Amino acid sequence: MAFFFNRTRPRSPSDVAKMIRDLLGKLFEASSSSPKVEEDLAKQLAHTKLIVQGTQEVDSSPDQVNSLIQAIIQEDLLFELARSIRLLPFESRKDTQTIFSHILRFRPLPASDGDPPVITYIAHHRPEVVVELCRGYGYSQSAMPCGTILREALKFDVVAAIILCDESREGEPAICLRDLLLNTQQSGNGIFWEFFEWIDRGSFEVSADAFTTFRAVLQEILTRHKGLVAGYLATNFDLFFSRYNNVLVQSDSYVTKRQSIKLLGEILLDRAHYNVMTAYVDSGEHLKLCMKLLKDDRKMVQYEGFHVFKVCPPNQQLTSISQRGVAGAGLTRVAAQVFVANPNKSVAVQRILINNRERLLKFLPKFLEDRTDDDQFTDEKSFLVRQIELLPKEPMEPARLVGETRGSGVNTAAAA
Repeated sequence: MAFFFNRTRPRSPSDVAKMIRDLLGKLFEASSSSPKVEEDLAKQLAHTKLIVQGTQEVDSSPDQVNSLIQAIIQEDLLFELARSIRLLPFESRKDTQTIFSHILRFRPLPASDGDPPVITYIAHHRPEVVVELCRGYGYSQSAMPCGTILREALKFDVVAAIILCDESREGEPAICLRDLLLNTQQSGNGIFWEFFEWIDRGSFEVSADAFTTFRAVLQEILTRHKGLVAGYLATNFDLFFSRYNNVLVQSDSYVTKRQSIKLLGEILLDRAHYNVMTAYVDSGEHLKLCMKLLKDDRKMVQYEGFHVFKVCPPNQQLTSISQRGVAGAGLTRVAAQVFVANPNKSVAVQRILINNRERLLKFLPKFLEDRTDDDQFTDEKSFLVRQIELLPKEPMEPARLVGETRGSGVNTAAAA
């Protein structure tokens, strides 16, 4: 009979949260691994996962999940998990990833249209959770679970804004939503800028996952919040592209190099980044880098570099666009629209192209000539060749270029 009276009662969400916090504290402070602490933590995290996820037989209870989230917030457990995830055993890291992913998107009934409660809490009160998750890329064992959690959180623009703007050092408070100033010049020492090193210096797995998250910050949220990153890039133009070109585009890693060039082309050809694109293509140094990529030993690097290069040559006239290029819905048409909108390229860019005109006219027709089944690429090459043929003998001031373009009677509307 004593057995029945000694049965343990089901633990409340508050008890579970407190127990996990205490165990994490012991794990974080321990100088070496503690099998007993790790075992107890694994049990509590597995139990927590069942609360938020349910099982195949029994769905999770929204009321119970809501109570658990309130307890997690009360115990500051999100921060403790974020900073300790690298210390957890493999299965416990997976469980932590699942717990985060579920509670980040959980909305209690009746659901509202705003951000989920956990996202609101992080943005307004505990942005350090996001920063610590980013710092998980500094450790191979936590890079991928932290990356998965971050990409779930990045579905909400406030999280991206924290990553872009926070410049706190380890141990300092991170920037809260109320203090965010996206148009403020960055120092280059914040958490966002550490992604460049994680991508370039990490192991293959860490680098690949860090780049996926980096891309999410810069691009994936643009489908919903285009102005967010566009304004940030415009304000931090020199700092961003200096790091991007020197660390990523010229990386010794083939994968990093190719992915970075591809993303660069997508950024420049996005309509939301028009001002960024025009500033980028006005730089002679950027054009030199593009031309260097065209001569890389690897064909896919050459190909991705071509899509950046094609927005750089100055467009004197648009009469050379073939009917296929005008009607196409691919990148040729986008590039043509860029040229129409910004014909007055800098003297520096003109001078480089004029000085290299003969070399380019010999090089481009033979460039990746084995891509015979890619009609769009062939049209783009022909378009660029024609533009280079139309270059003046000497560079012209941009204002003069605009006047001559307007007076040439070119039907620029057709290219749009």
